[in-house]
Amino acid sequence: MPLKHLSAGLFVASLALANAAHAEINADAITGGKPPAVLSDFGFFDDLPAQTPAEGVLPYDLITPLFTDYAEKLRFVYVPEGEAAPYNPDDVFDLPVGAALIKTFAHPEDARAPTKNLRRIESRILAHSPKGWRTYPYVWNADMTDASLSPLGAKMDVSWITTEGTSRTIRYAVPNMNQCRSCHVKGTGRDRTTTPIGPEAKNLNHDYQYTDGPVNQLTRWSQVGILTGAPENPDDAPRLARWDDETLPLDARARGYLDINCAHCHAPDGPAHTSGLYLDTRADRPIQYGVFKRPVAAGRGSGGHEFSINPGDPDSSIIVYRMDSTDPGIMMPELGRSTIHHEGVALLREWIASMEE
Repeated sequence: MPLKHLSAGLFVASLALANAAHAEINADAITGGKPPAVLSDFGFFDDLPAQTPAEGVLPYDLITPLFTDYAEKLRFVYVPEGEAAPYNPDDVFDLPVGAALIKTFAHPEDARAPTKNLRRIESRILAHSPKGWRTYPYVWNADMTDASLSPLGAKMDVSWITTEGTSRTIRYAVPNMNQCRSCHVKGTGRDRTTTPIGPEAKNLNHDYQYTDGPVNQLTRWSQVGILTGAPENPDDAPRLARWDDETLPLDARARGYLDINCAHCHAPDGPAHTSGLYLDTRADRPIQYGVFKRPVAAGRGSGGHEFSINPGDPDSSIIVYRMDSTDPGIMMPELGRSTIHHEGVALLREWIASMEE
Protein backbone atom coordinates (compact mmCIF):
# COMPACT_ATOMS: atom_id res chain seq x y z
CA MET A 1 0.00 0.00 0.00
CA PRO A 2 1.41 3.48 -0.86
CA LEU A 3 2.73 5.36 2.17
CA LYS A 4 0.30 8.22 1.68
CA HIS A 5 -2.59 5.80 2.25
CA LEU A 6 -1.31 4.55 5.61
CA SER A 7 -3.17 5.72 8.68
CA ALA A 8 -1.35 8.13 10.97
CA GLY A 9 -0.85 5.35 13.51
CA LEU A 10 0.64 2.94 10.98
CA PHE A 11 2.90 5.68 9.65
CA VAL A 12 4.29 6.36 13.14
CA ALA A 13 4.80 2.63 13.67
CA SER A 14 6.57 2.30 10.33
CA LEU A 15 8.80 5.24 11.19
CA ALA A 16 9.70 3.69 14.53
CA LEU A 17 10.62 0.43 12.81
CA ALA A 18 12.74 2.30 10.29
CA ASN A 19 14.62 4.02 13.09
CA ALA A 20 15.01 0.77 15.00
CA ALA A 21 16.78 -0.69 11.97
CA HIS A 22 19.48 1.96 12.45
CA ALA A 23 19.80 1.47 16.23
CA GLU A 24 23.19 -0.23 15.98
CA ILE A 25 25.97 2.33 16.25
CA ASN A 26 27.79 2.88 12.96
CA ALA A 27 31.40 2.90 14.20
CA ASP A 28 32.78 3.46 10.70
CA ALA A 29 30.79 6.69 10.41
CA ILE A 30 32.51 7.97 13.56
CA THR A 31 36.07 6.95 12.79
CA GLY A 32 36.16 6.85 9.01
CA GLY A 33 36.44 10.58 8.35
CA LYS A 34 33.56 10.49 5.85
CA PRO A 35 30.27 11.38 7.55
CA PRO A 36 26.97 9.86 6.41
CA ALA A 37 24.58 12.01 4.42
CA VAL A 38 21.87 11.79 7.09
CA LEU A 39 21.99 11.79 10.88
CA SER A 40 20.01 8.56 11.22
CA ASP A 41 22.84 6.58 9.60
CA PHE A 42 25.03 7.06 12.67
CA GLY A 43 22.59 4.86 14.62
CA PHE A 44 22.74 7.04 17.73
CA PHE A 45 18.99 6.89 18.33
CA ASP A 46 16.38 4.15 18.61
CA ASP A 47 13.81 6.84 17.80
CA LEU A 48 15.48 9.73 16.04
CA PRO A 49 12.56 12.21 15.98
CA ALA A 50 11.93 11.62 19.69
CA GLN A 51 15.70 11.75 20.38
CA THR A 52 15.50 8.43 22.24
CA PRO A 53 19.11 7.28 22.50
CA ALA A 54 20.27 3.84 21.40
CA GLU A 55 21.93 1.46 23.81
CA GLY A 56 25.34 2.82 24.75
CA VAL A 57 24.36 6.45 24.08
CA LEU A 58 23.96 8.47 27.27
CA PRO A 59 22.09 11.78 27.57
CA TYR A 60 23.73 14.56 29.58
CA ASP A 61 23.54 18.28 30.17
CA LEU A 62 25.70 21.12 31.45
CA ILE A 63 25.14 23.06 34.67
CA THR A 64 25.33 26.31 32.72
CA PRO A 65 24.95 25.84 28.96
CA LEU A 66 26.49 28.09 26.34
CA PHE A 67 23.93 30.57 25.01
CA THR A 68 22.78 30.00 21.42
CA ASP A 69 19.88 32.28 20.48
CA TYR A 70 17.65 30.90 23.25
CA ALA A 71 17.75 27.40 21.76
CA GLU A 72 17.23 24.37 23.96
CA LYS A 73 19.93 21.70 23.61
CA LEU A 74 19.73 17.92 23.83
CA ARG A 75 23.15 16.39 24.47
CA PHE A 76 24.34 12.80 24.19
CA VAL A 77 27.68 11.02 24.55
CA TYR A 78 28.75 7.72 23.02
CA VAL A 79 31.90 5.81 24.01
CA PRO A 80 32.70 2.40 22.47
CA GLU A 81 32.14 -0.54 24.78
CA GLY A 82 35.24 -1.33 26.81
CA GLU A 83 36.71 2.14 26.36
CA ALA A 84 36.71 5.01 28.86
CA ALA A 85 38.00 8.51 29.51
CA PRO A 86 40.27 9.15 32.51
CA TYR A 87 38.89 11.60 35.04
CA ASN A 88 40.57 15.00 34.97
CA PRO A 89 39.47 17.70 37.44
CA ASP A 90 41.02 20.51 35.39
CA ASP A 91 40.20 19.92 31.74
CA VAL A 92 37.79 18.39 29.25
CA PHE A 93 37.71 14.61 29.53
CA ASP A 94 39.91 12.88 26.97
CA LEU A 95 37.31 10.69 25.31
CA PRO A 96 38.80 7.78 23.33
CA VAL A 97 38.91 7.31 19.58
CA GLY A 98 35.51 6.05 18.45
CA ALA A 99 33.65 8.32 20.86
CA ALA A 100 31.08 10.86 19.71
CA LEU A 101 29.23 13.83 21.13
CA ILE A 102 25.79 14.66 19.74
CA LYS A 103 24.07 17.99 20.36
CA THR A 104 20.65 18.83 18.96
CA PHE A 105 19.49 22.45 18.95
CA ALA A 106 15.75 23.01 19.19
CA HIS A 107 13.44 25.96 19.74
CA PRO A 108 10.27 25.66 21.81
CA GLU A 109 7.10 27.02 20.31
CA ASP A 110 6.61 28.93 23.56
CA ALA A 111 9.55 29.69 25.86
CA ARG A 112 7.18 29.62 28.83
CA ALA A 113 6.96 25.87 28.23
CA PRO A 114 10.53 25.19 27.07
CA THR A 115 10.31 21.39 26.89
CA LYS A 116 7.11 21.24 24.82
CA ASN A 117 6.58 21.48 21.05
CA LEU A 118 10.27 21.68 20.27
CA ARG A 119 11.25 22.43 16.69
CA ARG A 120 14.54 20.68 16.03
CA ILE A 121 16.80 22.90 13.95
CA GLU A 122 20.24 21.32 13.77
CA SER A 123 22.37 18.57 15.27
CA ARG A 124 26.12 18.88 15.61
CA ILE A 125 28.30 15.80 15.79
CA LEU A 126 31.81 15.68 17.22
CA ALA A 127 33.30 12.38 16.10
CA HIS A 128 36.66 11.18 17.40
CA SER A 129 38.51 9.61 14.49
CA PRO A 130 42.08 8.26 14.59
CA LYS A 131 43.14 11.59 13.02
CA GLY A 132 41.40 13.70 15.65
CA TRP A 133 37.98 15.15 16.34
CA ARG A 134 35.78 15.85 13.31
CA THR A 135 32.90 18.33 13.29
CA TYR A 136 29.74 17.60 11.30
CA PRO A 137 26.69 19.93 11.16
CA TYR A 138 23.30 18.41 10.25
CA VAL A 139 20.14 20.39 9.43
CA TRP A 140 16.72 18.90 10.23
CA ASN A 141 14.11 18.55 7.52
CA ALA A 142 10.75 20.30 7.70
CA ASP A 143 9.00 17.15 8.94
CA MET A 144 11.65 16.70 11.67
CA THR A 145 12.11 13.04 10.75
CA ASP A 146 15.83 13.25 9.95
CA ALA A 147 18.67 15.70 9.43
CA SER A 148 20.99 16.10 6.44
CA LEU A 149 24.70 16.85 6.45
CA SER A 150 25.24 20.53 5.70
CA PRO A 151 28.99 21.25 5.39
CA LEU A 152 28.30 24.84 4.34
CA GLY A 153 25.93 25.53 7.23
CA ALA A 154 22.54 27.12 6.73
CA LYS A 155 20.40 30.10 7.66
CA MET A 156 16.71 30.04 8.47
CA ASP A 157 14.01 32.05 10.20
CA VAL A 158 13.08 30.76 13.64
CA SER A 159 10.05 32.09 15.51
CA TRP A 160 8.79 31.53 19.05
CA ILE A 161 6.84 33.10 21.89
CA THR A 162 9.17 34.66 24.45
CA THR A 163 8.89 34.33 28.23
CA GLU A 164 7.21 37.75 28.17
CA GLY A 165 4.50 36.40 25.83
CA THR A 166 5.57 38.30 22.71
CA SER A 167 6.28 36.81 19.30
CA ARG A 168 9.87 36.89 18.10
CA THR A 169 11.63 35.87 14.88
CA ILE A 170 15.38 35.67 14.32
CA ARG A 171 17.63 34.66 11.44
CA TYR A 172 19.22 31.54 12.90
CA ALA A 173 22.64 30.52 11.57
CA VAL A 174 23.85 26.92 11.48
CA PRO A 175 27.67 27.10 11.43
CA ASN A 176 29.63 25.53 8.61
CA MET A 177 32.28 22.89 9.31
CA ASN A 178 35.11 25.42 9.54
CA GLN A 179 33.16 27.59 11.95
CA CYS A 180 32.44 24.54 14.09
CA ARG A 181 36.15 23.80 14.28
CA SER A 182 37.04 27.42 15.08
CA CYS A 183 35.15 27.22 18.38
CA HIS A 184 36.64 23.85 19.26
CA VAL A 185 40.30 24.77 18.78
CA LYS A 186 42.89 24.27 21.47
CA GLY A 187 46.60 25.05 21.29
CA THR A 188 48.57 27.48 19.18
CA GLY A 189 50.50 27.33 15.92
CA ARG A 190 51.13 23.81 14.65
CA ASP A 191 49.90 22.38 17.94
CA ARG A 192 46.31 23.48 17.25
CA THR A 193 43.83 20.63 17.61
CA THR A 194 40.07 20.26 17.62
CA THR A 195 38.62 19.30 20.99
CA PRO A 196 35.26 19.15 22.79
CA ILE A 197 34.26 21.97 25.14
CA GLY A 198 31.52 20.87 27.52
CA PRO A 199 32.33 17.39 28.95
CA GLU A 200 34.36 18.54 31.92
CA ALA A 201 33.93 17.77 35.62
CA LYS A 202 32.90 21.30 36.60
CA ASN A 203 30.19 21.38 33.90
CA LEU A 204 28.77 17.90 34.57
CA ASN A 205 28.86 17.79 38.37
CA HIS A 206 25.14 17.84 39.18
CA ASP A 207 22.13 15.54 39.02
CA TYR A 208 20.55 14.57 35.71
CA GLN A 209 17.00 13.21 35.56
CA TYR A 210 17.56 9.80 33.96
CA THR A 211 14.71 7.38 33.23
CA ASP A 212 15.49 5.62 36.52
CA GLY A 213 15.65 8.83 38.54
CA PRO A 214 18.11 11.63 39.33
CA VAL A 215 21.81 10.68 39.52
CA ASN A 216 24.91 12.84 39.58
CA GLN A 217 26.38 12.75 36.08
CA LEU A 218 29.95 12.03 37.18
CA THR A 219 28.59 9.09 39.15
CA ARG A 220 26.52 7.80 36.21
CA TRP A 221 29.37 8.18 33.72
CA SER A 222 31.48 6.09 36.10
CA GLN A 223 28.71 3.52 36.61
CA VAL A 224 28.30 2.88 32.88
CA GLY A 225 32.05 2.66 32.38
CA ILE A 226 32.77 5.67 30.19
CA LEU A 227 34.71 7.51 32.92
CA THR A 228 37.38 6.10 35.24
CA GLY A 229 39.01 7.53 38.35
CA ALA A 230 36.30 10.04 39.30
CA PRO A 231 35.87 10.80 43.04
CA GLU A 232 33.33 8.56 44.76
CA ASN A 233 31.85 11.69 46.34
CA PRO A 234 30.95 14.29 43.66
CA ASP A 235 31.45 17.02 46.28
CA ASP A 236 35.17 16.32 45.89
CA ALA A 237 35.00 17.36 42.23
CA PRO A 238 34.83 20.95 40.93
CA ARG A 239 31.42 22.39 40.16
CA LEU A 240 30.52 25.45 38.11
CA ALA A 241 27.81 27.70 39.52
CA ARG A 242 24.54 27.72 37.61
CA TRP A 243 24.26 31.20 36.13
CA ASP A 244 20.57 31.75 36.92
CA ASP A 245 20.49 30.23 40.43
CA GLU A 246 20.00 33.31 42.56
CA THR A 247 20.66 31.34 45.75
CA LEU A 248 24.34 31.21 44.74
CA PRO A 249 26.89 34.04 45.08
CA LEU A 250 26.71 36.63 42.31
CA ASP A 251 30.45 36.42 41.62
CA ALA A 252 30.33 32.64 41.12
CA ARG A 253 27.32 32.89 38.80
CA ALA A 254 28.83 35.63 36.62
CA ARG A 255 32.18 33.92 36.35
CA GLY A 256 30.49 30.61 35.58
CA TYR A 257 28.58 32.31 32.77
CA LEU A 258 31.77 33.77 31.29
CA ASP A 259 33.53 30.42 31.67
CA ILE A 260 31.12 28.39 29.54
CA ASN A 261 30.42 31.14 27.00
CA CYS A 262 33.89 32.60 26.55
CA ALA A 263 36.71 30.61 28.16
CA HIS A 264 37.16 28.11 25.33
CA CYS A 265 38.56 31.04 23.32
CA HIS A 266 39.79 33.28 26.12
CA ALA A 267 42.34 30.88 27.58
CA PRO A 268 46.15 30.62 27.43
CA ASP A 269 45.77 27.87 24.80
CA GLY A 270 42.65 29.25 23.12
CA PRO A 271 42.19 31.21 19.87
CA ALA A 272 41.96 34.51 21.82
CA HIS A 273 45.08 33.87 23.92
CA THR A 274 46.80 36.98 22.55
CA SER A 275 44.19 39.17 24.24
CA GLY A 276 45.55 38.25 27.66
CA LEU A 277 41.94 38.01 28.86
CA TYR A 278 41.36 34.62 30.48
CA LEU A 279 37.78 33.88 31.46
CA ASP A 280 38.07 30.40 32.91
CA THR A 281 36.97 30.30 36.55
CA ARG A 282 40.43 29.00 37.44
CA ALA A 283 41.96 32.40 36.59
CA ASP A 284 42.57 33.71 40.09
CA ARG A 285 43.93 37.22 39.49
CA PRO A 286 41.22 39.85 38.78
CA ILE A 287 43.23 41.44 35.97
CA GLN A 288 43.31 38.06 34.19
CA TYR A 289 39.52 38.03 33.90
CA GLY A 290 39.29 41.71 33.00
CA VAL A 291 39.28 43.90 36.10
CA PHE A 292 41.10 47.11 35.19
CA LYS A 293 42.56 45.27 32.18
CA ARG A 294 43.21 47.40 29.12
CA PRO A 295 42.62 45.86 25.67
CA VAL A 296 45.68 44.68 23.74
CA ALA A 297 44.38 46.44 20.64
CA ALA A 298 41.89 49.30 20.69
CA GLY A 299 39.27 49.74 17.99
CA ARG A 300 35.54 49.51 17.43
CA GLY A 301 35.44 46.45 19.64
CA SER A 302 36.44 48.51 22.67
CA GLY A 303 33.72 51.10 22.16
CA GLY A 304 36.18 53.70 23.32
CA HIS A 305 36.19 52.19 26.81
CA GLU A 306 39.37 51.81 28.82
CA PHE A 307 38.94 48.50 30.65
CA SER A 308 37.44 45.08 30.00
CA ILE A 309 35.82 45.44 33.42
CA ASN A 310 35.61 48.84 35.07
CA PRO A 311 34.49 48.00 38.63
CA GLY A 312 31.27 49.71 39.62
CA ASP A 313 30.55 50.89 36.08
CA PRO A 314 29.17 48.27 33.68
CA ASP A 315 28.35 50.91 31.06
CA SER A 316 32.05 51.64 30.57
CA SER A 317 33.15 48.00 30.62
CA ILE A 318 34.20 46.47 27.29
CA ILE A 319 32.84 43.01 28.17
CA VAL A 320 29.33 44.39 28.59
CA TYR A 321 29.65 46.57 25.50
CA ARG A 322 30.60 43.62 23.30
CA MET A 323 28.08 41.16 24.72
CA ASP A 324 25.30 43.73 24.37
CA SER A 325 25.82 44.07 20.60
CA THR A 326 24.95 42.15 17.45
CA ASP A 327 27.30 44.16 15.24
CA PRO A 328 29.68 41.59 13.65
CA GLY A 329 32.65 43.90 14.24
CA ILE A 330 31.87 44.31 17.93
CA MET A 331 29.90 41.38 19.29
CA MET A 332 31.28 38.68 21.53
CA PRO A 333 31.10 35.77 21.22
CA GLU A 334 31.72 36.23 17.51
CA LEU A 335 29.85 33.05 16.53
CA GLY A 336 26.88 31.11 17.82
CA ARG A 337 24.37 33.87 18.25
CA SER A 338 22.43 36.40 16.20
CA THR A 339 20.67 37.98 19.16
CA ILE A 340 21.60 39.35 22.57
CA HIS A 341 21.22 37.25 25.68
CA HIS A 342 19.61 40.01 27.68
CA GLU A 343 19.43 37.96 30.89
CA GLY A 344 23.12 37.10 30.66
CA VAL A 345 24.08 40.72 30.02
CA ALA A 346 21.93 41.79 32.98
CA LEU A 347 23.81 39.30 35.19
CA LEU A 348 27.17 40.75 34.14
CA ARG A 349 25.92 44.29 34.65
CA GLU A 350 24.81 43.43 38.16
CA TRP A 351 28.12 41.72 38.90
CA ILE A 352 30.28 44.63 37.67
CA ALA A 353 28.08 47.18 39.40
CA SER A 354 28.59 45.32 42.70
CA MET A 355 32.39 45.55 42.45
CA GLU A 356 34.18 48.16 44.51
CA GLU A 357 35.57 50.96 42.40
